[in-house]
Amino acid sequence: MEGEKNGIPVEVAMIYNNSYNENLHSYVNNINTHEGGTHLSGFRRGLTTTLKKYADASGMLDKLKFEISGDDFREGLTAIVSVKVAEPQFEGQTKTKLGNREVTSAVSQAVSDMLEAYLEENPNDAKTIVQKVILAAQARHAAKKAREMVQRKTVMSGGGLPGKLSDCSEQDPEQCEVFLVEGDSAGGTAKQGRDRNFQAILPLRGKILNVEKAMQHKVFENEEIRNIYTALGVTIGTEEDSKALNLSKLRYHKIVIMCDADVDGSHIATLILTFFFRYMRELIEAGHIYIATPPLYLIKKGNRKRYAWNEKERDEITNEYAGGVAVQRYKGLGEMNAEQLWDTTMNPEFRTLRRVTIDNGGEADRIFSMLMGDEVPPRREFIEKNAVYANIDA
Repeated sequence: MEGEKNGIPVEVAMIYNNSYNENLHSYVNNINTHEGGTHLSGFRRGLTTTLKKYADASGMLDKLKFEISGDDFREGLTAIVSVKVAEPQFEGQTKTKLGNREVTSAVSQAVSDMLEAYLEENPNDAKTIVQKVILAAQARHAAKKAREMVQRKTVMSGGGLPGKLSDCSEQDPEQCEVFLVEGDSAGGTAKQGRDRNFQAILPLRGKILNVEKAMQHKVFENEEIRNIYTALGVTIGTEEDSKALNLSKLRYHKIVIMCDADVDGSHIATLILTFFFRYMRELIEAGHIYIATPPLYLIKKGNRKRYAWNEKERDEITNEYAGGVAVQRYKGLGEMNAEQLWDTTMNPEFRTLRRVTIDNGGEADRIFSMLMGDEVPPRREFIEKNAVYANIDA
């Protein structure tokens, strides 16, 4: 859609999909405004006002017993907003946030005019969008109740911690770390091998919920995810900002995802990362999320033994030992004994932890949506393109 108000050209491209995330990108004079600004505020206002007016007039909201919020109109929406401003004023840390106040009303009016015309000309699309908005409102209402349950559980003292959590004795969060471990078997080994002074273990039951495909209330109702909230001690934001976290009572400053060193383990790690990215992004941005790197192989010759983290290292060590070598491939963390898991993966002196960071929020958002969403073709293309880097089991 293209339009112009008060001498400000406005271009908008938008599409709704079946996901539950809002994905907005904005530009001023072809400059990517990562932090948004007045043009994005105008877009949100114009979109919400116009859709609400259309939905009210259609009578489709008559049976709804609670108010619809602005977030409901943007659930599953991907949009690009581009404006041309003669004298832009940029704010924010990186100077990528538009501050011109006059732009808000100009964009809001332009979006309203363009959207009104589209809804009138495309009644079937309009009805589908309103139905999605109603579904989003109902899900948000259910999520509020589920979120309150998580909140009540989280704010309790030590007696409210998950039963499977093996806590550490250290009280200083900066010194503490918690390992999110795939499965009870590996969790048992990790509990035996850890240093109880500063290392806590929370076993997770297999593959956690794929939050990319789940409605928000289903996420908060999931037992494993509720256990993560409770164990970490973080509290969730208000209904208006339901994904904002309060980290003031975070119990561990190192949160380590520890899964098997195979394809299944990588999938589980990706599921957990998707959850953190969508619902606990502040933890990633604060540098609290890590991934453990357990070895794939144990190579023995007589009394000598060494570990290998990939096939190349395995082959190098095997050639170095020159014959009479026994190679053990670990199919999972549970195949190691407690001493081996400590030596290779948990001991701060020798382990390798990979800290999770976000270099490009928009690109990270795209990758998570592509890898964990409903669209199969782009995921297949990505896997085929990157298969040379993947550690695919035979």
